[in-house]
Amino acid sequence: MGKFFERFLELRKKFKDAKRTFTGSLRDPSFCLGAISVFLFGLVCLGSAPLLALLSKQVDFPITAISQVFDERQEECVFVDPAKKFCLESPELLLVENCSLRAVSPPTSFSPQVLGALVGGINPDESQKAIIEYTVESGDTLWSISANFKISLDTILWANDLNKNSIIKKGQKLIILPVSGTVHHIKAGDTISEIAQTYKGKTNEIVDFNSLSDEGDIYIGDIIIIPNGVMPAPSVRYVSQQIPVANTYFICPISSPCKITQGLHWYNAIDFSHGKCGEPIYAAAGGQVLKVKLTNSTSRWAFGGAGNHLTILHPNGVVTMYGHIAASLVKPGDQVSQGQIIALMGGQPGTPGAGNSTGCHVHFGVRGSSNPFAR
Repeated sequence: MGKFFERFLELRKKFKDAKRTFTGSLRDPSFCLGAISVFLFGLVCLGSAPLLALLSKQVDFPITAISQVFDERQEECVFVDPAKKFCLESPELLLVENCSLRAVSPPTSFSPQVLGALVGGINPDESQKAIIEYTVESGDTLWSISANFKISLDTILWANDLNKNSIIKKGQKLIILPVSGTVHHIKAGDTISEIAQTYKGKTNEIVDFNSLSDEGDIYIGDIIIIPNGVMPAPSVRYVSQQIPVANTYFICPISSPCKITQGLHWYNAIDFSHGKCGEPIYAAAGGQVLKVKLTNSTSRWAFGGAGNHLTILHPNGVVTMYGHIAASLVKPGDQVSQGQIIALMGGQPGTPGAGNSTGCHVHFGVRGSSNPFAR
């Protein structure tokens, strides 16, 4: 009996010590703040407005305001609730519409160019691999422009379907390649070796300059640069076929209202936005996802300035491209229907994969036909 009583006293002492330690921790501000942070994070993850409402009766702070975040316009939300802000929670997760975490990590394999951007910031060579639009200024000539950009005159003529007798005027837009050579629009059956032979280029230079993983890393609708390439004679030159498409074939890739923020620009593209990142992007028409390109690079010249992007091949042979996305909800080979959510809008400068962008929007390009949204 004595041993039992001694054991009882020992256990009671341990209980009192534990209680004293816990009570002291509650008086520690850092402990309290940590506990509250964990508690609030759990509420956000659960997204339980009823639980918040119940707790608001017991906790002396305006938790009702938090509850309203989950209740407000719930029916319109793609996931649970509409977007209030665009916020990167970590390099791997994106807070979508204040109600869901979405992984935005790129594939685990990186090209040397992308890896360099991750390790050292912006790769200076990236800016030398992007096609740009130049607006002709007063006093400009084709010769002066070629000299300023350090490319051959023929490069400018080929890219803009001009000849040496063409007259340019102020305000006119010209396509400027980053290097002397030419461009090629990939079509079904193309191979890098055949393209190199046609334009008198070198296979390894084409692969390296366009940051391709290998010779097979090309897709219908892609536009690649052939460094030091020469435009073939008209008799062997490939002429891009423009497929006629009704104005109603494509729907707007963003929700109503369909707001255009930039008119027609390279390449055959229109920008759409409501000014908020994280909004859904819709397939303009049904088809098969050709490629999804994602990167962790914050360089404005990532993927030639397009940043994260995906392309869809439609049954009529036309390809649509969706640039500056924050995350893709589809993968190569997926069949998508018109109006299906395929990505989330990105483009916020400084965020991974934003590319050459000044704000949240989607770059909607059409390859193989006219862009029905061009004004």
